[in-house]
Amino acid sequence: MTKNLIIVFVRNPELGKVKTRLSKTIGNQKALKTYNLLLDHTKAVLDKLSSDKVVYYSEEIQYNDLWSDTHYQKKQQKGDDLGARMENAFETAFKEGYKNVVIVGSDLYDLRPTHLEAAFKALETHEFVLGPSLDGGYYLLGMKTLYPALFKSKNWGTSSVLEDTLKNLKQENVKLLEALNDIDTFEDLKEQPELLKKIKEL
Repeated sequence: MTKNLIIVFVRNPELGKVKTRLSKTIGNQKALKTYNLLLDHTKAVLDKLSSDKVVYYSEEIQYNDLWSDTHYQKKQQKGDDLGARMENAFETAFKEGYKNVVIVGSDLYDLRPTHLEAAFKALETHEFVLGPSLDGGYYLLGMKTLYPALFKSKNWGTSSVLEDTLKNLKQENVKLLEALNDIDTFEDLKEQPELLKKIKEL
């Protein structure tokens, strides 16, 4: 066990249940392929990091899948909304004895190991670290102690999440990382020609 933990939330990759906004443009099959490619990319990034890692599944824990049971802890998301599910995951991590805990999204084709390394580096001198998303949310959140207010009274999935989170933290020592773009819509996808090419090859 290391003192650092990376949490990644994933949706179970099922046809018609992932990337639903994107599927309205490219269809369910290609939306699922997109999500699987994003999961592959996320795993490739995390594999390069020495921190402990845990995958939280949306519906049910899957074994013998993309995420190696040897290198990844596996847990089930619990809670009525995204905030509750994240709070439960952070609370569990701190109860297990981790000192620096970072959660990162699984739909970022621009994500690199350096973003996670920068997050843990920031936590050496800051209480909190945030990776802003270009859509007004955040793709990464890190902290050293549980801060429940961050997970409450938010309109998850909207452009106000980052702003509301920073309001909660206005008295705190916060480090902001480089802004990245989540892949949620076809407009987002068009910003990633390499990924778009792979999908068109289906």
